[in-house]
Amino acid sequence: MKIASSFSPLYVLLFSSLWHLSLSLSDFEVSAIAHRQLLSLKQNDDLTHDFEYSIKLNITFANNRLKRAYIALQAWKKAIYSDPFNSTTNWVGCDVCAYNGVFCAEALDVPKQTVVAGIDLNHDDIAGFLPVELGLLTEISLFHINSNRFCGIIPKSFSKLALLYELDVSNNRFVGSFPTVVLSLPSLRYLDLRYNNFEGKLPDGLFRKELDALFLNNNRFTSTIPETLGSSPASVVVVANNNLTGCIPCSIGNMANTLNEIIFLNNNLSGCLPSEIGKLGKLTVLDVSSNTFTGALPKSFKDLGKLEVFDVSHNILTGFVPESICGLPNLENFTFSYNYFNGEAPVCQKPSRKDFIRDDTGNCLPDRQKQKPQKTCHPIVSKPVDCSKAKCGGPSLGHSPATKLHPHPSPIHKKSQHQDHHHHHHHHQSHHRHHHHQDHHRPPLSHIQSQPPSSSPPTTPKAQLPSPMQVSSPPITVTTPPAPTPSSDPHEEAPYGHMKSPPPAVHSPPQAIQSPPSAAQSPPLQTQSSSPLQSPPSSQSLPSAAQPISSQTPSTQSPSPVQSQPSSQSPL
Repeated sequence: MKIASSFSPLYVLLFSSLWHLSLSLSDFEVSAIAHRQLLSLKQNDDLTHDFEYSIKLNITFANNRLKRAYIALQAWKKAIYSDPFNSTTNWVGCDVCAYNGVFCAEALDVPKQTVVAGIDLNHDDIAGFLPVELGLLTEISLFHINSNRFCGIIPKSFSKLALLYELDVSNNRFVGSFPTVVLSLPSLRYLDLRYNNFEGKLPDGLFRKELDALFLNNNRFTSTIPETLGSSPASVVVVANNNLTGCIPCSIGNMANTLNEIIFLNNNLSGCLPSEIGKLGKLTVLDVSSNTFTGALPKSFKDLGKLEVFDVSHNILTGFVPESICGLPNLENFTFSYNYFNGEAPVCQKPSRKDFIRDDTGNCLPDRQKQKPQKTCHPIVSKPVDCSKAKCGGPSLGHSPATKLHPHPSPIHKKSQHQDHHHHHHHHQSHHRHHHHQDHHRPPLSHIQSQPPSSSPPTTPKAQLPSPMQVSSPPITVTTPPAPTPSSDPHEEAPYGHMKSPPPAVHSPPQAIQSPPSAAQSPPLQTQSSSPLQSPPSSQSLPSAAQPISSQTPSTQSPSPVQSQPSSQSPL
């Protein structure tokens, strides 16, 4: 099976290293596919206990589990309306282990019995929906379908996938509220919902899940961040490019033992930055840019000794930028541009290290170039927010100095080779709690873009999240079944770099990526998979923690860069 093995810095996740031309689905086609899914759903999109026995087959299988897999995969094949790379052409006959993108291994409970242990169809540009019958794949530990054009919802029948360890549906066209069915999966450790059209509230239970990596960027979530945030054991969390409001919960300080990278970029978050962030001694990437945070930088930030990338740009922050922050031992990239800071320590102006990147543009700093005019600075600087007295960190000033970027799923890219899937393959580990938590390489949050990528990357060396174009999902080592052949394509990476558990340190932002070619009109939807319906690429730069991940052994990739604005055509 293919599983993501390592992720580049989180910021890199938001950028994809390569854009491929693809045809997009029109809104009409998306609606048509979703409607067909609704018509096909049984028992409120779940399976009855005796469903498999209602299917009469004149084929003999080695065991009943392979029979169930055959029923599921044949139903899925019928739900596909475009398969430009002919990925599912060989989905014929009873030998399901020979199907493209399907990986088999020995069952965990019956060692000599072969079962379908994983699905990896990353970057196949397939258009269709997920049928309820997929709930019959009860032995799979990974389900990777990033960078396709699947529409509709995630069926409730997924609740039956008790061994599912990695779920990557990023860079597709899924809709509706947060898919709460994933909260019922006992073995789930890696969840990637990036670049879709999910909307509404983030459920409180999400941060109580034993997840190691959580990618929610570039959707349409509209709610506050649950107070349960601090209950999450995740090492990487990316919520960039949504429409989240309110404050960062103070409970974030409870994540000190595990959190390595977190990205809040481009939302509508407000208030003061909680001093509890200073407790996050393992944090390497922190991006709160493009929000409406107020007040001064907390003194506790001096304790962020492992911080490498720190971006607070495009907010309404005031006060003095101290030496204790600019002088953090591992800090490589500090961007505090477009705020209302009116003073900075000498070391912030002239860093002693040549490899240190900092940007103080657009503030109220005296004797510095490219600053705001006095008439703009005075109303804010003269009335600083007292975070010690303000509820939720302080009152919002009504608007952010930076233009709000509206997140939108980014487009998909075609994969270079059939086996070059973006996710790294994980060895089929014991999928339940008794399994070891091996190093899961998460995609870095490297380049999180808030607008579709332009021909050249932003001048500010800020971390960015990878775009859905190429996203690698973290690798999972499972004792059984064996991992699929690793992907060899260096370009197939997840929006967020390689993430280990905890993810490796984030390096300076990845190199700029060429903007995706303009999308071509998509052909009318057809019930056959003959004419491919591909989606045009489009993405925006997000912090490096979200950059794409290169597939490695074992590895599989998922969508990369995170974008915050819709492309000219709907991404898939």
